Amino acid sequence: MIFTRTDIPDVIICEPKVHGDNRGYFVETFRADKLEKFLGYKIDFCQDNESKSSRGVLRGLHYQLPPHAQTKLVRVIQGRVLDVAVDIRKNSPTFGQHVAVELSGDNKKQILVPRGFAHGFVVLEEDTVFAYKVDNYYSPECDRGIAFDDPALGIDWQILHEELNLSAKDRVQPLLKDAKDLFEYGIDYYTILSRQGTDHA
Repeated sequence: MIFTRTDIPDVIICEPKVHGDNRGYFVETFRADKLEKFLGYKIDFCQDNESKSSRGVLRGLHYQLPPHAQTKLVRVIQGRVLDVAVDIRKNSPTFGQHVAVELSGDNKKQILVPRGFAHGFVVLEEDTVFAYKVDNYYSPECDRGIAFDDPALGIDWQILHEELNLSAKDRVQPLLKDAKDLFEYGIDYYTILSRQGTDHA
C-alpha cells in the first residue's frame, strides 16, 4: 500500500498493490496497521457502506458534526467517480480548498477524507459501485452539507450542470460562507471524540 499526501496534507491517497495473473487478481484494500503508522494516529472504522449509481448522480457535499464526525475511506469497486474533499475547518490555511481525484475500479485508488472535511462525488460512468468505510455511525441530528456548486469552491465536476442528478436535500445546501456549523482548525477531533450514534441505512 502506497500512501501519498495531497495538496491538502490531511487528505491521503491510498494505492494498494495489485497482484494479478491469468486467473485474475488479488488486492489488500485495507490494512489498519500500515495506514495508522503512516497517519500517526488510530482510526477505528466501524461500518462499511456501498452504493450503486448511474452516470451524472452527484452525492454531496456532506459531513457530520461532532460528536459524530466521520472519517471516510472511499473507493470504487466498479465504474468511475470524481471524488472531492473540501476543507471546512475555520482558520485552516487551506479553508475552502478542495482535493479532487478520479477513483475507478481500474485504478483502485482510495481517498482518506478526515474529520473536518466535507465529502462528495459525481459518477462518471454507468453502473458505478462506490464503497466506503466510516469511523462513526450516522446521526441525523449532526448531518450537514454545503452546496456542491458554490462558486467560491471552484469545483469542476466534469459533467454539465443540467446532466446532474441530485437528491432534493443536496439541491438546497447552503454556500460555505452561510454554513453555520463547521469545524475549527487546530482541534484534534480524534482524541476528543469517541464513536457514538446509530446505524444508517
